[in-house]
Amino acid sequence: MLRPYPDFRVIAALLLAALVATGCSTPGPSGPAGRTTAPAQPATAAAAAPAADEHSNVLRATLANGLRVVIVRDTLAPMVTTQVTYLAGGYETPPGFPGTAHALEHMMFRDSDGLSGAQLNEMTAKMGGENNAFTTSDATQFYFVAPSAYLDILLEIEAHRMRGALLTAKDWDAEKGAIEQEVSGDIADPGYRAFIEAERTLFAGTGYAEDALGTRPSFDRTTAQTLRSFYDTWYQPGNAIFVIVGDVDPAATLARMKELFGGIASKPVPERAPVALAAVKPRTIEMTTPRGTGSVQFLYRMPGMMARDYAAAQVLVDVLGNPRSALQELAAQGKVLSADADTEPFSRGGIVQVEVGFPKGGDAKEAQAHLEGVIDTLLKDGVSPDLIAAAKRSEQAQFEFNRNSAVDLASAWSQALAWQGLDSPEAALRAIEAVTPADVDRVAREYLRADARVVVVLTPSETGERAANSRGFGGSESFGSKEQLGVPLPAWAADPLAKLEPPHWTLGPTRTTLPNGITLIVQPESVSRTVTVVGHIDHDATLQEPAGKEGVARVLAGLFDYGTTTLDRSAFHKALDDIAASESAGTDFSLMVLSRDFDRGMQLLADNELDPALPTHAFSIVQKTTARALAGELQSPRYRMSHALRQGLLPAGDPHLREATPASVNALTLADVKSYYASAYRPDLTTIVVVGDVTPAAARETVMRWFGRWRATGPKPDVIPPAVPVNKPGYATVPNPYSGQDEVVMAQILALDLGNPDRYALELGNDVLGGTGFASRLMADIRIRHGYAYDARSELSFDRSRSAFYVSYASDPDKVPAADALVRENLERMRTQPVTEAELANARQYEIRSIPIAVSSVNRIARSLVAWSYRGEPLDQPMVAAKHFLALTASDVQAAFAKYVKPGNLMQVVQGPAPAAH
Repeated sequence: MLRPYPDFRVIAALLLAALVATGCSTPGPSGPAGRTTAPAQPATAAAAAPAADEHSNVLRATLANGLRVVIVRDTLAPMVTTQVTYLAGGYETPPGFPGTAHALEHMMFRDSDGLSGAQLNEMTAKMGGENNAFTTSDATQFYFVAPSAYLDILLEIEAHRMRGALLTAKDWDAEKGAIEQEVSGDIADPGYRAFIEAERTLFAGTGYAEDALGTRPSFDRTTAQTLRSFYDTWYQPGNAIFVIVGDVDPAATLARMKELFGGIASKPVPERAPVALAAVKPRTIEMTTPRGTGSVQFLYRMPGMMARDYAAAQVLVDVLGNPRSALQELAAQGKVLSADADTEPFSRGGIVQVEVGFPKGGDAKEAQAHLEGVIDTLLKDGVSPDLIAAAKRSEQAQFEFNRNSAVDLASAWSQALAWQGLDSPEAALRAIEAVTPADVDRVAREYLRADARVVVVLTPSETGERAANSRGFGGSESFGSKEQLGVPLPAWAADPLAKLEPPHWTLGPTRTTLPNGITLIVQPESVSRTVTVVGHIDHDATLQEPAGKEGVARVLAGLFDYGTTTLDRSAFHKALDDIAASESAGTDFSLMVLSRDFDRGMQLLADNELDPALPTHAFSIVQKTTARALAGELQSPRYRMSHALRQGLLPAGDPHLREATPASVNALTLADVKSYYASAYRPDLTTIVVVGDVTPAAARETVMRWFGRWRATGPKPDVIPPAVPVNKPGYATVPNPYSGQDEVVMAQILALDLGNPDRYALELGNDVLGGTGFASRLMADIRIRHGYAYDARSELSFDRSRSAFYVSYASDPDKVPAADALVRENLERMRTQPVTEAELANARQYEIRSIPIAVSSVNRIARSLVAWSYRGEPLDQPMVAAKHFLALTASDVQAAFAKYVKPGNLMQVVQGPAPAAH
């Protein structure tokens, strides 16, 4: 997905993890990528008979009202995901109201007939589930992930919302400020604003010209009747696709679908307006950005997802992203800082973006010339048939890897049916397989034309302007609400949620220690013909980098891309392409490979991890690009926010206050890099987890074959930082002239570590306070009741010697003091009053019932096992935690907060415009 989003909560989470952890990089949950939708098929007069797919675990049917249903049985974990896609998005919105579909998406979480918004929030938390929605130019999707035992509740929710949304003026008045807060945050990013401008140019005169996000003026004009009209027009069963994937009985699920949805009346939807594309008027959009590095982007129209040439366009973009492509070679050769290709596809059009990065103070014109050279050569000489074949193999492998996650598998079905207008994901794969080099060359020459592109240049600068229409939103007068927590639930939810029991634990890994000290963990899974490997070397660069060598770990990490002592960069990536494997090396390393190629994949992974080439020319390139990137990063608001938090939380002289600078990086030698590698990369600090279509014995044999020769020399380095005291209170502001909102983080060091059982009481309390979204006190107080922020949450981070707590929100500057006061008031309540029994029960239910979700994909299983192992926790850590959660009382929670959480010691950092007086 092309568009950037504000990331201060990600910044805060990563920062707190860096403060307390010795570092396994675990990516956060990823939402569905931006996609677009296919036109609806007409509702049928009679239900189509259920059809078993070519795979026996798939059941498909069309109900009498036209609702299309796909049910896929997936037994990896006792969980289920539901995805309801309405074929209406930004393209279908009325003229002058570009955000209508997005606004309706928000309102679907408010009251419906027989289901209030408060009940929806409450039951989501009680299920231990996750829910959200997204709006694209062609469709709007609502999705849930929950234990499969609660599938019936998910179906009831969607049945109530399908035609029962109340869409009252009162609810819209309450929600309008929230969506405007969201828009204010998004348009603070110049990159996003530039994308919107490019979109208007590329699709002028069509429904794709306006982004689906919407604008403040459009929401000011929108009324509840506007939303009702859009809902009644487009939210019809015959204009929806319902995909269910998980540990379910397909036949029984379909029968229940017929009971709940079969009687919902449907009516035909209007014909979509045709997409009449005019010739693109090329233009250049120049903006400054607060980011530490700049970029030059070429944006072109591309074939829509329903077009015959879409598959060829996919292959073309895959080729551009291949490490062996001329585009990626620009970065590998140090001509640009970075290179990338991405898409924002629509059903009947789309945008492809090709970009390169340049350093702050660098030459944007030179970067643009390099990019133009790559595109010109590609159009002149054609696309490499070898890279085309590699891209097709990669897409075939990804098709198989989608089976490793119910969410990914459901998304593949939703995309194929709703956005591509195809019959199945297999049909999408067949289209890829049919692509020829001639097809890719033709598509490239038709679409990647200099006279039909928009050029975006984003130049780093400390001076900038906030976006138009980003002035203050929200406040209790605009979207406050009296909704309360702990509302009674309807019987269809209350009854199945009444009894809480620990879930069945589905993992049974084997753990062994190899002769060289590697900890090997194997979890066989048979959902796909793939194997996923995740490895972690226990480390802490701030402790291990020698004095004056700050940045050596980062430079080393950048060198693994340059191949091995036996295979140069091109040959190494060719070898990976030959088996369609995804591989990365470093202190956190990984491999995703088809099971038939597991041995070869492990050979290549070991070759890269144990024998990196570390060539002299590559060192010079990585050293230079790292120093140039750092020069800008250290001046960015993102870095300065991180720096202010670290300075406020840690004592003077703490190793985690060390940082790389351009000077320290430029002073490094290749010998420094090799010395650091020799000392930090050790088998006796390494954990390797293998999950997938392989037995423990076969996995051990393969790992021993390729990693068994690895040897450690010298004593083990110290990789666990010393404990630190609770920080003193502090306050800092970080100016960001681009932002219309203040991004606020309030953090504190906690005087306990991972091994202290008091952590479990803090976790339960945090769920009540701000860890369960709309069902938490902070969201209820700061957003729902007062409307000071779009989102407000609290988080905990525990590790072996340090732990931390933080609260984050984004608000208009004049509302920060009031939001701040509510945060502190809620913290005092947690310290001085027991949580209610209902709140405690909700927190227990959330923590215990979410256990299957935490290990619901192969990737989640692998990364969880790695983290539990190197941190010294049992490999069934969630079940250990569940026993604590069941035994804890409200008094225990209060006592833990009173002991460890110190509102008077919070370090607060505010990034954005100057807030009201602190």
